[in-house]
Amino acid sequence: MRQHAWAILAHEDEEAGVELLLLFAGSLAVAALSRRVDWPAPLVLVAVGLAVSFIPGVPKFALDPELVLVLVLAPLLYSAALDSSYLDIKANIRPIGLLAVGLVLVSTAVVGVVAHMALPDLPLASALVLGAVVAPPDAVAAVSIGRKLGLPRRAMTLLTGESLGNDATALTAFKVAVATATGVAAFSWADGISTLLITSVGGVLVGLVLGVVIHRIRLRLGDGVLESALGMLVPFGAYLLAEELHTSGVLAVVVAGLYLGHNAPAAGYSTRLQETAVWKSVDVLLESLVFALIGLQMRTIVSAADLGGGLITASALVLIAVIAIRFVWVFPAAHIPRWLFPHIRRREPAPRWRHLTVISWAGMRGVVSLAAAAAIPLDMPGRDVVLLLTFVVTVGTLLVQGTTLPMLIRWLGVRAEDGQDRVLAEAQVQNSAAKAAVDRLDELVDDDVPEHLAHKLRAIAEHRGNAVWERLGRQEQENPSAVFRRLRRGMLAAEREVFVAARDRGEIDDEILRRVQRELDLEEAALDRE
Repeated sequence: MRQHAWAILAHEDEEAGVELLLLFAGSLAVAALSRRVDWPAPLVLVAVGLAVSFIPGVPKFALDPELVLVLVLAPLLYSAALDSSYLDIKANIRPIGLLAVGLVLVSTAVVGVVAHMALPDLPLASALVLGAVVAPPDAVAAVSIGRKLGLPRRAMTLLTGESLGNDATALTAFKVAVATATGVAAFSWADGISTLLITSVGGVLVGLVLGVVIHRIRLRLGDGVLESALGMLVPFGAYLLAEELHTSGVLAVVVAGLYLGHNAPAAGYSTRLQETAVWKSVDVLLESLVFALIGLQMRTIVSAADLGGGLITASALVLIAVIAIRFVWVFPAAHIPRWLFPHIRRREPAPRWRHLTVISWAGMRGVVSLAAAAAIPLDMPGRDVVLLLTFVVTVGTLLVQGTTLPMLIRWLGVRAEDGQDRVLAEAQVQNSAAKAAVDRLDELVDDDVPEHLAHKLRAIAEHRGNAVWERLGRQEQENPSAVFRRLRRGMLAAEREVFVAARDRGEIDDEILRRVQRELDLEEAALDRE
């Protein structure tokens, strides 16, 4: 699987660098247009890539699987982990485990059997490779849709937690299935289970140790730029170090991201501001590239396989099996533990069928399936068929489930229901925080501090303390905090216009403008945060 290459894409043309740049630019352009018209960008990118792949003269792109795992999957998982809640995942570890481990293994077996029955010439071992390849859903599209439509917090936690953990299970099952299909007799499924346990524990330990070390180093740097730069290395270092130690690189990246994200409040504000902006940009760039490539590669995959009536039927059956098995698993997995264990019934609310339906339908496949499929050895029987079925499942789930998921959420009326309670909790804590701020101010103020300055600082603390209460009490009209933010934004815009005009007249230079502009931007960011 290791290859000495320094590009994500392997291409025969010597001008591959220009084509890669055009691919990035085109993917971002399609993503920008999708956001502008409020369409789901992943789905539009797949459709456009699929259409473009059939245009004569379009180059054939192929994924380098190892570099995709390191340069695409690792940063995407790390970014998602940074933005996830360790406490929420910990509180829902049982249902997340049933999805990330149980469902992946069951999907591997069921899809393998269905593919073998539909295509008897495809060996069962090769069919199980297909099952392992398409087993892990990619929650990128589902989570973005869920955030936009306001899915309940627990549903979002389950989808995010599943996406963070299912890749390690699927990649281990993939290695076992490939070893069986290629005749490596010394590797059995029993070995695979022990390998899964060992690599998982090892990956968690590597990620935790690396997270602790990086966090301690960053606390001592005291430089937001250096701290952010060091953070950029974490996903790549965690993945490569864990793989070198023969543990799970995926879990190492996830655990390191969860630890650093959970301890982010200890870092400086500039580090948090920079990291948020940087990783959002990286996410958009990599996700746009990956979903465009899903569509672009379809032409190559279809031409490599002998597409006949039997293969079309098998493709449809495998796609149906992938979608159906998630429903068959999610509902019993949500209810049976509650029937068997009373303490679960007491601790957790009863699952709602509408929420379970949305989670069952949010099973789109993505980059992990593509990378695993590209890593299948050339000598494995039925490799071209497995590649084709993988792309059918990936594109099919994105187009079928992805396009209908927003409509399903709206039709079922699934919305976050704990918003008022969360705002109330925030208001109570904010009130305590404001009181602590005023108490600390009283301790710090002495005779040398002007009274008007102390009064201004008290007013700021009281404003922050009252803002959330006003959100609770004034739902139908603009509350004082909203008026304050609107007016202050107007004032900041006026200040910015004056400084820009002064720069254009030559009264100040760009260095002064950038320094002042950063101060204004930070204040505006604080207003948006409120």
